[in-house]
Amino acid sequence: MKAVILAGGKGTRLKPYTTVIPKPLVPVGEKAILEILLTRLKKCGVDEVFICLNHFAEIIMAFFGDGSKLGLQIHYSVEEEPLGTVGPVKRIKGLPEHFLVMNGDLLTDLDFHDLYEDHLQSDHILTVSTYHRETKIDFGVLEVDEKLKLVKGFREKPRYDFEVSMGVYAMNRRVLEFVPERKPFGFDDLMLTLLDNKQAVRVYPYRGYWLDIGRPDDYEKANEDMELLSRLL
Repeated sequence: MKAVILAGGKGTRLKPYTTVIPKPLVPVGEKAILEILLTRLKKCGVDEVFICLNHFAEIIMAFFGDGSKLGLQIHYSVEEEPLGTVGPVKRIKGLPEHFLVMNGDLLTDLDFHDLYEDHLQSDHILTVSTYHRETKIDFGVLEVDEKLKLVKGFREKPRYDFEVSMGVYAMNRRVLEFVPERKPFGFDDLMLTLLDNKQAVRVYPYRGYWLDIGRPDDYEKANEDMELLSRLL
């Protein structure tokens, strides 16, 4: 299995931690976020990784080198300008027919091999790993007829359920035909483009551990969960 890791963001939501250190190298316990992810990938059978970089690229490259210390073969693709979450994948040469793609700031005990095998058997162009999220609104919510300025309904602190993207994907190389050259192109752009072109996108629901370290609260939770996360290493 080959994997592409997207690690070119500035991590602005995780300030002040990312003021002087790249987000993928922010420590969780005694190891960097990206180091934990790479260790997990190796454990699941990945042998070669392509890391897409932009911000603080030299520091990340110096930290991981060629990947031999982790038992991996690591290559780097450095963007001159930010290309979003999917645009950088288009630049990578030599990708196999099927490969994994993921954000470099997540922690999960997802079995990447199982996701990969599910994707191969389905033969879809894209498989998106998803996670169940419940969002609570801490207010009384009014349903309003704006024209008449009258209340039509009321719900006290409602809860909403969603299936959200985990930031982990299995792709067929054909998906890159829908990604423009040298232009910022995000996961949202890809999803809308595939749906507009009547391309079926498969989901891989997951109910284990997953945490997207995007904000200081998420980072603090990751450190609180270190005992649980030890099984990833």
